[in-house]
Amino acid sequence: MKIVVIGGHLSPALAVIEELKNADVYYLGRKYTFENDKAISLEYQEIVKLGIPFYEINTARLQRKFTKHTVPSLVKFPSGFFQSLKILKQIKPEVVLGFGGYVSLPVVLAAAFLKIPIVIHEQTLEAGFANKIEAKFARKICLSWQSSQQYFPQQKTILTGNPLRKVILNTKVFKKNELPTLYITGGSSGSHAINLLVEKSLERLLENFVVVHQVGDAREYNDFEKLQVAVNKLKPALVKNYHPQKFFSPETVAQNLSSADLVIGRAGINTVTELIYFAKPAFLIPLPFSQRREQLKNALFLKKLGLAEIGLQDELTPEIFVTTILTMFKNLSKYQLKEKILTPNAAKNIVKVLKDVSTKKTA
Repeated sequence: MKIVVIGGHLSPALAVIEELKNADVYYLGRKYTFENDKAISLEYQEIVKLGIPFYEINTARLQRKFTKHTVPSLVKFPSGFFQSLKILKQIKPEVVLGFGGYVSLPVVLAAAFLKIPIVIHEQTLEAGFANKIEAKFARKICLSWQSSQQYFPQQKTILTGNPLRKVILNTKVFKKNELPTLYITGGSSGSHAINLLVEKSLERLLENFVVVHQVGDAREYNDFEKLQVAVNKLKPALVKNYHPQKFFSPETVAQNLSSADLVIGRAGINTVTELIYFAKPAFLIPLPFSQRREQLKNALFLKKLGLAEIGLQDELTPEIFVTTILTMFKNLSKYQLKEKILTPNAAKNIVKVLKDVSTKKTA
């Protein structure tokens, strides 16, 4: 089977790629993490490392507010469509798999124009804007959660679950440090807001915890360099408790999640899925401008399942940040998963759909 995977949402894409044995896989995605920022994306790094052909797509980002980048960004959409058309004609895939997001839209439209079968996967509890459009052209729509069903034509949908990578599924808990461990992450891109809270709270955190911190590498903020300056002002005894990195490999992320006593981060649905899998207590700080407050809904979902507390970014101060973390740690035993909600074998389920669509076993 020859398949094109469209990037944007890296974790589920990698999980499915791992299950695509004896398939020719091609990846279309973004080479840079942010628009007008030359920080190389984790997506590009991971796909190239796997030896999978990577094709960069330059297209319009679906922006939530008007900025100086809005018009130049929108002008890119026709370019993204024609880029996709050219690449798909060259590859001639039997099926295209999209995971939503702005990068996928021109590729899916080009695939529909070329009459290439399309499968999309919806990670969220509801439905992403791009996937709502792409559903009109998709042969099958794979759902992570039953709550998404209402947004799509029922005859096209199948509940597959949200795929987790084998490094997550097979991770063993490593020996813990003498102090409890916090894993702080803003996702693969990092979070400037969370990094600022950490910078202003660093001494108090390191007095109580070993802190493993995924900082990101947005050149606009230079957070990693600023945190290094902050570390240099600390007592040597505290410095050894801090382990910042711009990026962690998926293998290290899995180890960090499994070994942490408490996780602090955003509330993307893939992060939430991993936290459910590990039944890991978390202090979530939802991205305030996520589409339709999606991350807040994800955080509330995890809180309802018994694993999370929520901090609103606009209301958090370093004092509230540290106090919440310390209070949660004192009461860790109360954070227990109330319901086993994950659909098992999600990646295998999606691969089966791809095979059925590519061999026309499904309508």
